[in-house]
Amino acid sequence: MPHALRRRPRTALTLAIGLTLAASASAAAAQDAADGAARDAPDTAPSATLEAVTVTAQKRTENARKVPSSISVVGEQQLENQHVTQLSDLNGYLPAMTISNGGSPGQTSVSLRGIPTIGAGAVVGTYLDDTPLGSSSNFARSSRFVLDLLPYDIQRVEVLRGPQGTLYGAGAMGGLLKYVLKDPDLHGFEGRVGAGLANVAGAGDLGWSARAGLNAPLIEGRLALRASFANEFTPGWNDNLASGRKDINDTRQRSGHLSLLWQPNDELSLKLTGLHQTVDSDDNSLSTLDAARRPVFGRDGTDKRVAEAFEKKIDFFAATLDWNLHWADFVSATGYSKTQTYQASDESPIYGPIFPLFGAAPGLSEFSLALELEKWTQELRLVSKPDDRFEWMIGGFYTRETSANRQVVGATTLAGAPIPGVTPLAIAEIPSDYTERALFANATYKFSERFDVTAGLRHARNRQNFEQIVSDGILLPLATSPGRSSENVTTYLLGSRWHFDRDSMLYARIASGYRPGGPNFAVPGVPPSVDSDRLVNYEIGWKSLFFDQRASIDLAAFLIDWKDIQLSAATRDGISYAANGGKARSRGVEFTSMFKLTPDLRVGVNGSFTDAYLVDAAPSLRGLPGDALPGIPRWTFAATADYYFEWSAGYNGHLGASYQWLGKRKTNVDSNPDAAPLPASGQLNLNADVSRNAWTVRAYVRNLTGARDISALSPVKSAATGDIVEWRANRVQPRTVGLEFDLRF
Repeated sequence: MPHALRRRPRTALTLAIGLTLAASASAAAAQDAADGAARDAPDTAPSATLEAVTVTAQKRTENARKVPSSISVVGEQQLENQHVTQLSDLNGYLPAMTISNGGSPGQTSVSLRGIPTIGAGAVVGTYLDDTPLGSSSNFARSSRFVLDLLPYDIQRVEVLRGPQGTLYGAGAMGGLLKYVLKDPDLHGFEGRVGAGLANVAGAGDLGWSARAGLNAPLIEGRLALRASFANEFTPGWNDNLASGRKDINDTRQRSGHLSLLWQPNDELSLKLTGLHQTVDSDDNSLSTLDAARRPVFGRDGTDKRVAEAFEKKIDFFAATLDWNLHWADFVSATGYSKTQTYQASDESPIYGPIFPLFGAAPGLSEFSLALELEKWTQELRLVSKPDDRFEWMIGGFYTRETSANRQVVGATTLAGAPIPGVTPLAIAEIPSDYTERALFANATYKFSERFDVTAGLRHARNRQNFEQIVSDGILLPLATSPGRSSENVTTYLLGSRWHFDRDSMLYARIASGYRPGGPNFAVPGVPPSVDSDRLVNYEIGWKSLFFDQRASIDLAAFLIDWKDIQLSAATRDGISYAANGGKARSRGVEFTSMFKLTPDLRVGVNGSFTDAYLVDAAPSLRGLPGDALPGIPRWTFAATADYYFEWSAGYNGHLGASYQWLGKRKTNVDSNPDAAPLPASGQLNLNADVSRNAWTVRAYVRNLTGARDISALSPVKSAATGDIVEWRANRVQPRTVGLEFDLRF
């Protein structure tokens, strides 16, 4: 429960990272200062052409411009310049991607290409290097708690739009979010320390950050170690008028990464990776609106009687073996992760009014959710060497996950004392397990240097078991309800590329994806299981470099047919269960461009149009054909500009600006009477840095204009009347100004 999570000491991985950094400090000091400065100094001679971006989107290392699908990459430099500390900071930068923030880092959901997170399972797959994280089942709430890494020691973030059902499998039907960590360097020693301060408008405290990292070849060319640690404190700015507390939503993020790369010879390498991350938020940034959606306690005020704390801890371990067989490459990727999540919610406006039905005065109610997920994965694949005529890949995948889901609904007096005969309102647990096995293969045949065709197939089988155990309370009958299911799913890929010349390519792609179904409660009138929902994506795209490789344009148009949508339904007794709905469709256009106007000045523009709507009625959503799907903006837009320049005496500078914009959308389908509009929202960010030799000073401003548009909104309904009594709103973070210092050695 929450106190056990809060007081638990640092893990062995975090301690190991700290000891490694400390033990290496003396070795770093012994490095020759002049050599270190020369090695770590920024590149002061920028290229006149756009740099190539390497990705692993198709489980091969290749140029992003040659990948025949829509992909975006956010590099380390952009993450650093704009001081990105959570996934929602990228909202609006990536075409056709919507990131919803539930009030703190880690309370995050992601939608791609108009496929929203309705239903319990995730619609976007999440990977850390070669390993999937997060649950594939419907019982661990993975769609609401997407992996949200503190981006230190991250090489890049890759976003693949559209279903990735052949190479990445279950849950990647909307697309894929992939974090790529930095690998150890077998040849060069380097270290880095940094710190920063930040001021959030309306917060009473200063934010701060501290970080350290090193790369150390232990055996030159054969064995190397990379380690890093980062700590980030973001001060709160919301005030609670019920308790009198100000700045209630303080948040702490800690991240540690340890990686060891062993290359005994030129044909074999083994990488071992460990990562530990925690998010600890005293409360969330949600403010209170009345039933008419007007602020009750000011723009950033609330009246919570129960603190809505949030905690998440991730321990991740992976082993990746790469073996060059000369005729092909063999890869083994083994992963283990353990994720613990705790969330508290003030449900007093919901359940407090029903206390008189049980002979008690209205009071307080806290809902606590404790999740625990353990996940093992193993993937083996054999990849052909680059060839002028025929390339292929075959592989197998296995995952086993067990999850615990404990929910407690409490009842106390206004003074916080338990109410005899009423407390607790309910205690329920949902233990479950999920097992999946899959085989996949794809092949590309090159008819010429200009034209090739790709086909892929993946067949997966999953088995699931769960129990709903209601052990106490007066809201639900005490019982144990088991359920189980199994299903076979086949997904496919067909595509082709036409290279007009070395810098211009047209591609077409048809791909399918799915989200696993699962068992339901053993209750009369409820189907024993829900089937997987599936979709097919039709896409055509163009990628081109022009103006002597100083400009690029990526353009893609897509149409997605989505059927058997997984939705939530309820019995007459109010018991919720999963059901399949009808069909929906999403269609749109995505545009990404980059222009190097001079060797020192780079400008980027991107945007998207998405039209996502119901084809069939969806009774559980109270939706009708033609209704727009919830949470999906029709338009997104972003622009970036970066200017690099040299001063005298070895000083180098950089100025950057970016603007991100999301169009208006609704919280539910159009016909649902509880649907509320979310306004269009834009944010202007600035950043600048000065560096000389090994040090850099960086300044940034996020949300320069102080825009405070509502980015998420949810209704609160009384259990006594069913009426909406208030709304909870999350707004864009206030203007944040920061200053950072980094030293490399």
